[in-house]
Parts: sequence; C-alpha cells; structure tokens
Amino acid sequence: MENHTTIFSQILKLIPKTTFEKLAKVHQAGQALRKMTRWTQFAVMAMGQLTHRSSLRDTVAAAQTQQWSLSRLGCVVASRSTLSRVNNEQPYELYEELFSQLLASCQAMAPRHGFKFKNKLYSLDASTIDLCLSLFNWARFRKTKGGIKLHTVLDHEGQLPACLVVTTAKVADVTIGRKLEFPCGSLVVYDRGYSDYQWFSDLDKQGVYFVTRLKRGARYQVLERRAINKAQGITSDQIIKVFFGQGRQRQAMILRRVGYYDAQTGKRYYYLTNHFTWSAKTIADIYKDRWQIELFFKWIKQNLKIKKFFGQSSNAVLTQIWIALCIFLILAYMKFLGNVNLTLQSMIRLLHINLFAERGLFDLFGVHSVKLSPITFRKTAVRTVKFVGH
Repeated sequence: MENHTTIFSQILKLIPKTTFEKLAKVHQAGQALRKMTRWTQFAVMAMGQLTHRSSLRDTVAAAQTQQWSLSRLGCVVASRSTLSRVNNEQPYELYEELFSQLLASCQAMAPRHGFKFKNKLYSLDASTIDLCLSLFNWARFRKTKGGIKLHTVLDHEGQLPACLVVTTAKVADVTIGRKLEFPCGSLVVYDRGYSDYQWFSDLDKQGVYFVTRLKRGARYQVLERRAINKAQGITSDQIIKVFFGQGRQRQAMILRRVGYYDAQTGKRYYYLTNHFTWSAKTIADIYKDRWQIELFFKWIKQNLKIKKFFGQSSNAVLTQIWIALCIFLILAYMKFLGNVNLTLQSMIRLLHINLFAERGLFDLFGVHSVKLSPITFRKTAVRTVKFVGH
C-alpha cells in the first residue's frame, strides 16, 4: 500500500519553498523573523482558509493541534499574538507577487473560452466588501460605513482573475478601469458602471474591443440599420453616432447598437460595441457570458475568508485577501493539472473535510496517476492585463 503525507502537505509542496523564501526576502520589513517565518504565516493562514476557521485564535489553535504535520513542512506555529504581529507588520506585497506568479502558471494551462473567435475575452467588474467603520477607520466609505472594493478583470480562459486591484470602497469603478491596459485585439465586457465615452474612445484607438450596456439618456444618431434575425431574440442592429461632452468639448464616436430580447426574463437589452463584423447574436452572447465574473465574486465570498477579517490594519486585511486569492489559484492549478471533473466548490469542500488525511491528493478528487510536481515559477510573471498607475 502506497504511503502518503497529509493532503495539506501535498498542497504546500506545489509551491517551491526556496522560491517562496526568495520572494519573502524581497518583501521583508525590519529584522529577520525568528519564531514565525513568512512561510509559516502562509501555511497557517492557508490552513485557516481551507478549514474555514472563524478567527485568528481559532486558526492558531487548529494549527497547533497539527504541529507535528506542520513541523515536517518547516513550520513552527507560535502564538496568536505573534501571527497577528506578522500580519500587521510584514508587507502584504509578498502574497500579491505570489498571486502573480501562480496566475502565470495557471494561465499557461487554462482551457480556452467557449466562443469560436480567438480574441482574448475579459470581463471587468468590482465587488464591495463591507467593513465596520469603528474597527476599520482607514476604509471610510460614507459617514457611517466602511468598505473595500475588489476591482477584477476575469479572463474567460479558465475563469481566472487576470488582474485584481484592491481599493477602498469610495474609489469609482471607472477610475480603475481607465488605468487598466489590455492587449491589442482583446475584447473586454463591462456594465454601465463603466460608462465613459472618452475611455471608450481610448480603448478603440488602442485596438481593444468592448461590449457594454447602452447608458440611459445617451445621445446618438442612427446612421445605418442592419437586417436582423428575430428568431434569435435580436430586436435591432444599428450603426450609430454617439455624442458626448459639452460645449467645445463635445465629441462624437461611431459605434454599434444591438437590441436583444431575453425570452426567459422578458427583459430588453441594448448593447454598445466597437466591433462591427461579428453577428448581433454573438455580441448578445458575449455580454451574457459576463455573468461569469459575478459567479467568481459569489464563489470567493462563499468559500474563502474574505468577509470576516482576522486583523484590523489595512496590511492584515490585504494579507488575508491575497492569501485567499492564492488559494483560489492553487485550486485552479490542481483542477487544470489533473483535469479534475469537479467544480472548485466541490474540491474545496473535500479539502475542508480531508485536509489532514494521509492519502493521495488527486485520489481525493477521483483522479489517478497524476504526477505531483511543484509549480514552475517564472522569473517574470507577466499578466495579460496590467494595472497602470497608482
């Protein structure tokens, strides 16, 4: 009978410890850590994510019960106060960079999106996480509310977060959207919260296609009406001239307006795009697929600890968020590597129950004969979408 280490041990071995330690040295604040290293911090916080611990005290207590297993991974679990201090003082950027490295590895294995065209397809949206203002006064949103916002670009190849920016909740969605840099020829989908015709014009000049909803009250002139297939739910397909700006700043832009009727909901939609050759049904289907980013937000909020935080400082909050997102990418990597025929939700539920069981990692997911090897980290992890600016 084949002997196995714990499931958690096999997961951590996916990340090369020597590479992690090099990243940790780059993002080291103050003197070298003695009792609790960054590797131990990551292991304990990751365990807390995968076992749904309710607090930092609960997380450390659970880790201490598994001290023997963790010590074999080079982790010495210290007290709650020590972990709290590390979370507060050591830069969260370590895990942001780890996320970038993991993302690059996942993107190399991700399956294509379900459309026939070869263009990269992205969805752009943001989700707010409410915080108690009396505890997190650095995240003031309104007079009586606090919060942070996750601005995310979802790559439809593998449903991966190709770029993620964390800000306070008061930062407008379109403010971050303007600072994103998409590759030429790609297609980005977003809702009316990103309505900014000057930004639309800039994307068009950069060779980036977009699909969005037409904003109510938009001023436009119909230049051409195209033939439509009503059996597909298409109600109109027009070439329009959209006017924006005031006075001497008044400008115009040629775009395409597609009307669509959803028979299931009984609602009518009007889409705006700068792509003039794809069928109107394809434009409607592209926007409908934007729902994947809503599912992404729903998944991370339901399955990861990013709504209740173990620390009150901005650094502790961001550390917890980035570690949670690293866990998401590790799950995605395992799914791609083993061609696992389970949802990520089913996978994390199995891990929650069996994290310290001694059995094969992929056997747990019903997949056999998969070679478990560390993730290859690149010297430079280049994202297909970049955040530019501060």
